[in-house]
Amino acid sequence: MTANKALLILLIGLSISLPTIALEVGDQAPDFILEATDGNTYTLEQFRNKQAIVIAWYPKAFTSGCTIECKSLAKNGHLLKALDVTYFMASVDALETNKEFAAENEADFPLLSDPSKEVATAYDVLAFYGAPKRHTIYIGKDGKVLFVDRDIQAATSAEDMAARLKKLGIPARQAS
Repeated sequence: MTANKALLILLIGLSISLPTIALEVGDQAPDFILEATDGNTYTLEQFRNKQAIVIAWYPKAFTSGCTIECKSLAKNGHLLKALDVTYFMASVDALETNKEFAAENEADFPLLSDPSKEVATAYDVLAFYGAPKRHTIYIGKDGKVLFVDRDIQAATSAEDMAARLKKLGIPARQAS
């Protein structure tokens, strides 16, 4: 077998095994069960018909862009807390790593850990090199994808999320 033929067979095999359909607006968001830095375990189902959610996937704890994004959400989270939404950052880092990362950056919101990479794969955010792409997924009360942001500005993450949520019609949080 020639090298070109072997390469062609390899590429065809890879293209068959890779997901070909990205998560898009209107799709049912894949369910998840993930542990978080606040000691709780979260599922998509627990928010169904109750509240919209945002999952901000990030590549790796303690890296520059991820630190900047986490600090943006910690510093300006009040913009998101004013809306009827629960928001998370999520990575494939181990829970203990995410706990240290959250503490170092004073994150007052949960960071989700997906060390098996199953949820990242289901959400089509896992890059070929094994870490999530920096994508933010907006999910409505009905569990459907409202928006997939693939162009994240880490430094203004909180402000951008709040603006997008308002644009998507997510109402202000009602006083309880």
